[in-house]
Amino acid sequence: MWQVLRKIARSGIVSEPAPAPANEWRTDVQQIHADLLAILGRALAIREVDAGSCNGCELEINALNNPYYNIEGLGIKFVASPRHADMLLVTGPVSRHMEVALRRTYDATPAPKLVVAVGDCGCTGGIFGESYASCGRVANVIPVDVAVPGCPPPPLDILRGILAAVSSART
Repeated sequence: MWQVLRKIARSGIVSEPAPAPANEWRTDVQQIHADLLAILGRALAIREVDAGSCNGCELEINALNNPYYNIEGLGIKFVASPRHADMLLVTGPVSRHMEVALRRTYDATPAPKLVVAVGDCGCTGGIFGESYASCGRVANVIPVDVAVPGCPPPPLDILRGILAAVSSART
């Protein structure tokens, strides 16, 4: 044990310095507010639907609510009902058991409705593909406006996908 402690004392700290924070997306907060108000006239309400994922994407979506990303401060909030939502954020390959529920959720969302497919499974079906138990990608069941690839995609990419969907609805 003394040999290990001596080696640690001789080597010192050998880790690399922490990377600089990526704050370039935070500079456009006022522009994001203006875009949301121009398109919707209010805050963006999102209904998140897990259509059969492994919950990796949900962990990254939940990270959007932490103090670092603070999407609520950008005027984006999650709602419990599709009737109050402007956008559906769908994760995972659509399992056969969730196909009808996803269609009903889409139908219950008022127009104009936006759909963002999150993760490789939501975009392409991922490793599950189409089978007896899976419908595959989200676009096989409902129309998708923006796809955010990654397994799981980082929170910043999910936020960019949400903003891309909002800006595409404006044009």
